[in-house]
Amino acid sequence: MQAAPGGHVPVMADRIVELLAAPLGSGGTFVDCTLGLAGHAAAILAACPDARLVGIDRDPDALALAADRLEPFGDRVTLVRAVYDELPDVLADLGLPRVRAILADLGLSSLQIDRTDRGFAYSVDAPLDMRMGADAGATAADVVNTYDAAALARILRTYGEERFADRIARRIVAARAREPFHTSARLVQVLSDAIPAASRATGGHPAKRTFQALRIEVNGELDALAGLLPAALDALAPGGRLAVLAYHSLEDRLVKQALAAASTDTAPRGLPVVPPEHRARFRLLTRGAERPTDAECAVNPRAASARLRAAERLKEVAA
Repeated sequence: MQAAPGGHVPVMADRIVELLAAPLGSGGTFVDCTLGLAGHAAAILAACPDARLVGIDRDPDALALAADRLEPFGDRVTLVRAVYDELPDVLADLGLPRVRAILADLGLSSLQIDRTDRGFAYSVDAPLDMRMGADAGATAADVVNTYDAAALARILRTYGEERFADRIARRIVAARAREPFHTSARLVQVLSDAIPAASRATGGHPAKRTFQALRIEVNGELDALAGLLPAALDALAPGGRLAVLAYHSLEDRLVKQALAAASTDTAPRGLPVVPPEHRARFRLLTRGAERPTDAECAVNPRAASARLRAAERLKEVAA
């Protein structure tokens, strides 16, 4: 898979096309819930000339760039600004009760990583924003300057899996009493000072987990994902497929649990015949979480943490 304009390389694109092209071979609608720079969407539209795309993103900058990228596909493309858990409303507005394929490529898009002024990167001093939709809701600065120590520790522990959450939260509260936080560099310095030297030497960048936690809190990412998964499964037509790319264990755990539940019979054990209403509605298409190859990670380091899971809706059986 070649890079899209601007150097963007969609993660595990060949495998995504392989999984989602099958139900789109005779046409139908594909939904990209996290359109970003449209690398996956363009690849699927190219592979499936009769398919149509509904591309969803909360970031207006991403939608503008994606529109340029997808211009060659003409009226096969419909773009909508929304958060992905608004999928049912988007499909209802478009008059689409069922679709053939859905993709969710979670986490930050390449655009958000590369736009250093958005404050997602801890390696560059920038305003503490971190909003995926840059005109809505509280910023990361609002969180670090207004949450009390207990609330800060909770989000760092829950969303960042940060074992020094209490220590970091106390340091942030003490530092903001002297001067509120406005940009990332000062926060990164506080985080570095708060984490013991031995852990700084072996645990990756000291700001990584805190920045992840702040980003998830600001954008409500896990709540949105918890809303998306059942909605996406319900929106698939029989034979339709859902593929989800996750980039950390919190996301992947939600995806794993949702797909496992959907692909498991709900009847009590020991019944000689499982009643139709208790049969699994889906079958898993991936054995566990698939990972990118070493070769792909060498070309595209951002793929290294990706975990791909997919499922297919089974044909509905009459009761």
